[in-house]
Amino acid sequence: MTTLSTLVILFTCFLECSYVDGKVIQDCIPGESRPGSSPCEHCSCMEENGTPTWKCYLQGCPAPPCENPVVPEGECCPICKTTPISAEHGSFMNGGQKPPVDTMSPEDWWNSGQEALTRALNLERNTNVAKNTILFIGDGMGPTTVTAGRIYKGQLAGNTGEEYVLSWETFPHMALSKTYATDRQGSDSAATATAYLCGHKTANGILGVNSNGRRSDCSTVPGNEVSSILNWAEAAGKSTGIVTTTRVTHASPSALYANIVSRSWEHDTSRMPAECDVLGVEDIALQLYNKGENISVVFGGGRQKFQGRGTEDVEIPGSFGQRNDERNLIQEWQDDMVDMGRSHAFVWNEDQFNNLDPANVDYVWGLFERSHMQYEYARELDLGGEPSIAEMTRKAIQILQKNANGYFLFVEGGRIDHAHHGGRANNAVNDTSALADAVQVAIDITSDSDTLIVVTADHSHTLALGGYPSRGNPIGGKVGSASDGLRYTSMTYGNGPGYREPRPDIEDVDTEDMSYQQQTAVPLGSETHGSEDVAIYARGPMAHLFHGVQEQHYIPHAMAYAACIGANTAHCNSTP
Repeated sequence: MTTLSTLVILFTCFLECSYVDGKVIQDCIPGESRPGSSPCEHCSCMEENGTPTWKCYLQGCPAPPCENPVVPEGECCPICKTTPISAEHGSFMNGGQKPPVDTMSPEDWWNSGQEALTRALNLERNTNVAKNTILFIGDGMGPTTVTAGRIYKGQLAGNTGEEYVLSWETFPHMALSKTYATDRQGSDSAATATAYLCGHKTANGILGVNSNGRRSDCSTVPGNEVSSILNWAEAAGKSTGIVTTTRVTHASPSALYANIVSRSWEHDTSRMPAECDVLGVEDIALQLYNKGENISVVFGGGRQKFQGRGTEDVEIPGSFGQRNDERNLIQEWQDDMVDMGRSHAFVWNEDQFNNLDPANVDYVWGLFERSHMQYEYARELDLGGEPSIAEMTRKAIQILQKNANGYFLFVEGGRIDHAHHGGRANNAVNDTSALADAVQVAIDITSDSDTLIVVTADHSHTLALGGYPSRGNPIGGKVGSASDGLRYTSMTYGNGPGYREPRPDIEDVDTEDMSYQQQTAVPLGSETHGSEDVAIYARGPMAHLFHGVQEQHYIPHAMAYAACIGANTAHCNSTP
């Protein structure tokens, strides 16, 4: 059986090692991906000496929780062979015990409906001013992911799961958000972030630039830049913070501080046209450094974007930064903090994070990975250790709440999206569960009298949930047999890398394993976003502004109104 040390090496290689096949593909666009020549090989389009090149890497695998794992045909990672799992057989989630099945009597069901009605009738509007605002984003957390995450988290607790209530599902107000971009029916995380953070719809791939912007055309940036709710909060004297499980220069968090026409320009890549420098359009990492000196908390991944090619990574020997200008923006930020006399810290591992005393630090950068942070299930494999999204949320609030004027905090569970792109739904719902824990932390240590908490997604995915599974069926488990006589899982994808022809027999496959890749209807190297509306959940001052079906760019307008920041403040000295 694979040892833990071997797994650490494999997992590190999954994130860091590149095996260049040397073949230049004309339609190679940085950031895109495709399958490799074997199930264990995946290829991403990256720059090689200024030329877009397909670079392929080998996938590392987590340790299967069994003695004799197998590698299914066409798959990369070993998984456990098991007997068919159903509600009657129990699941690993509750120790193999049969989950309880509908212990409520008819009277109980009736009474629960009456109790819900009473709560609705007694609901009062909270018209206070929001001293603090917290925006949680589940990247790719569409309605089906929320449902699957709810069942999963309930089953982790030993219940059937369907009746479970996620932390944000206790919120009294909700709405639907229309996520399309100005140029696409299906949007990406850059266009959506510009909408829900800056109040402007824009085109895919563009950050902090309005709908006049054209992708990769820096001449369309000057005069079309838009500010974000983070900027509005800072202008009002509030503290601000960013927490993400992706690189802090990735699409979602970047719209908080960057104005740029390509989400791919996270560092000073040679793909940026020369005119960008002439026009003063900087790469994303440099914009965070230059514009973000007043952001109190930055937690996430992405050290490579802030360090030069000659700077070796602090955690992974033999790995280096990506900056062509050879600047070390991490060190420059620390030097600036010293010059300004600010109490500050830079941390990159779990021990350093745990030793941070919120009472004694006002500004902190925590970059816990060279690239993205680990998936929640794989944090224990990280070489330096890294905090959970819940732990980062708690620490961020503890630092920000020292400001008597209040704060704005952005928290993103960004790897839900990445798991979906890889066709691994179990992994996605596990990271959804981790986000729910982070939201619960915010609920526990704030008050709804002065803190507005909003939870939403940027877009959905093609995940489907169906097949008439019995009550309590494991969310990652199998249901009946299809017309071809083969079993299938309740979670499937409309498209993605899980397509196999002919469809494989999964009777003896552990479909609940984190590495299991759900079957898909359409073959694609990477599963795509979904285009349907996503939910918005709100709690606290003026949460009732979130109602009905709204355009996605409505979100920061409503949050700013509730906090008396930004454009709409005339109501702030009167009763709303």
